[in-house]
Formats: sequence, structure tokens, C-alpha cells
Amino acid sequence: MAPEDTLRNAVIGAVASVLLTFTGISPLLGGAVAGYLNSDGTADSGDGLRVGALSGFIASVPIAGLLLLVLVLFPFFGFFGFPIEFSLVAGSLFVFGAIAVVASTAYTVVLSALGGLLGVYLKEEL
Repeated sequence: MAPEDTLRNAVIGAVASVLLTFTGISPLLGGAVAGYLNSDGTADSGDGLRVGALSGFIASVPIAGLLLLVLVLFPFFGFFGFPIEFSLVAGSLFVFGAIAVVASTAYTVVLSALGGLLGVYLKEEL
């Protein structure tokens, strides 16, 4: 597959992930779509993992961006009506939010990579 085909298939898989968020396993399904489209029936599992992971990364960009935006703006909104000064509470909220962003991105990328592997397997078997 050409690199532009891989990128196109990863974007299609990312869109499928976003549209299927109500299922709970949308990264897996989006990665499977990307892996299925990227496979020509003779591809190895590494191609499926690669396109699935790329699809998951693309799908996680809006989610991570929204979480980071909330994380940056949260101290300015105030906590129960009082502005939060940078203290131990604000620092711990920032660290917790950063961990949440990294964990959600890792969850999406790993499940999408497994979905890409599943998509390649389905293409070869069907």
C-alpha cells in the first residue's frame, strides 16, 4: 500500500471511531475498518497494527485536545465560586488531568491497533 492510501484508510478508521462512540468499543471497530481497507489480502499483521494505531492516534487528537483545553482553563473558572490559586490542589488536578489525557490516548491507540490486526485477519479470511 502507498503511504497516502495508508493515511486515507487511517482517517476513514478514525472517522468510524468517532461515529461509533456509542458502542463503547469504537476504537476497536475504527481500527478494524482501517485495517480491513488497508489490507489487500496478502498484508502481514504489522501493516494492520500500524494503520490501526495511526487511526487511533488520529481519533484521539480531538479528545486529547478537549481534555487539555479544559485542563488549562479549569483554574480560571474557580472551584465552588472561589478562584483557584496554583496550590497543591491545582497542581494535583493538573497532574491528574495530564495522566487522564495520556491514558485515554493510550487506550484509544492500543485498541485501534488491535482492531487493525482484526481487520487484516478478516480481510484475509473472507
